[in-house]
Amino acid sequence: MDTDDGRERKDGAGERAAPAAPAGLSRPARCVIALGALAVALVTAVHLGMMFLHVAPSNTVSKQHASTIADYVLPEFEQNWKFFAPNPLQQNIHVQVRAQVRAPDGKVTVTPWTDLSAQDGAAIHHNPLPSHARQNQLRRAWDFYLSWHDEQGRPLGKRSPLAEEYLRRIAVSRIGPDRHAGDLERVQLRSVTSNVAPPPWNKGQTGDPVRRELAWWQVSAEDLKVVRSR
Repeated sequence: MDTDDGRERKDGAGERAAPAAPAGLSRPARCVIALGALAVALVTAVHLGMMFLHVAPSNTVSKQHASTIADYVLPEFEQNWKFFAPNPLQQNIHVQVRAQVRAPDGKVTVTPWTDLSAQDGAAIHHNPLPSHARQNQLRRAWDFYLSWHDEQGRPLGKRSPLAEEYLRRIAVSRIGPDRHAGDLERVQLRSVTSNVAPPPWNKGQTGDPVRRELAWWQVSAEDLKVVRSR
């Protein structure tokens, strides 16, 4: 009896200790996952490497591949220290746009100035998860343009046409080809720069706002096509 009972207990324990084996991934599935993880790791490494070379002090590698690094980083990923000391921004810059519209009867009208920066500010105000584009796209596009053009709007290098095209298409997308009746023919941008008001204990003067108007830019069919495809 003891032997039988022991055998029964052993058999019962053996049955309880043998759960069904979980179904494993097939070899092709494991290969796909491994390749996906490798691709993500490579992309992450390249991105971090580009950003490091962009913000790091000038060195042999960054000098040799300066053009490639700039093409990757600018304008979407550019980094700067303007928010921090020793030279934090002390001005409010509002970028505004107006458009020249041709009505179906041939009459040409010019729209009032639209404050694009104010629109962005309203969109992110009290928003716990503000859009990255609303926070940075217009501001970085304006800085990008100023970096590659002089005070008279003359180009300063090979990236000048890209800077103008980038800013123009943002303006076209924000003014809206369907916002006004008629065809959108030209756009013009300007900045209104004013000093940040000092705290109450500081009696410094803020001065009058400074305006800078750019030339009128012709809106091409390609500009409208790119904007409508977004």
